[in-house]
Amino acid sequence: MGKDVIIACDFPTGDAALAFLDNFTEEKPYVKIGMELFYSAGAPIIRAVKERGHKIFLDLKLHDIPNTVKQAMAVLSALDVDMVNLHAAGTRAMMEAALEGLMRPDGTRPLLIAVTQLTSTSQERMRDELLIDMPIDEVVLRYAENAARAGLDGVVCSPLEAGAVHGRCGGSFLTVTPGVRFADGDVGDQVRVATPERAKQLGSDYIVVGRPITKAEDPVAAYRRCVAEFVG
Repeated sequence: MGKDVIIACDFPTGDAALAFLDNFTEEKPYVKIGMELFYSAGAPIIRAVKERGHKIFLDLKLHDIPNTVKQAMAVLSALDVDMVNLHAAGTRAMMEAALEGLMRPDGTRPLLIAVTQLTSTSQERMRDELLIDMPIDEVVLRYAENAARAGLDGVVCSPLEAGAVHGRCGGSFLTVTPGVRFADGDVGDQVRVATPERAKQLGSDYIVVGRPITKAEDPVAAYRRCVAEFVG
């Protein structure tokens, strides 16, 4: 599976998201639809974006008891999305149940990835607020191992952890990495960040890029810059 750039379409309404995608008359970028947009616009925005020919990463980060997640994943899978995620902290039982729920009658399913630690999480916050004393790199790798053993396709992690995840879980285990910023850009509320070029060097399979593209004066040019730096 080749590398790809996913645009985080973090917009408050479906109309705003579609207006943004109107900029792309040649490319059909892979897009991420997260909580803000999905809770605002619901299933219709998924269908509208799919009808335009885009792949969709539905980023809702499910985390609940196994049966609840299984049933929710069955609903999301029916929306014909290409990738979904959950929190690895929900344990292997929850992740295995999610896979069961995602399977469609024809034997296909979306890719399923697990969030390890958010890229806004630092070692200090994890220790002081979550009472996890292990080094954050080791926590990420343990969560990734659990996801791999549960049969998931990959994890969401920082670009800084992508190579280590591949080393622990194998080269075909996907690393989907937010926290990507241009070298001359603002890091915003992210803590563990990298440029697209650096993410490529570190082994990211997908990079998720939001504001550096969506807030750019020329979003198409910014997207193309990401592709050039990351995919080559």
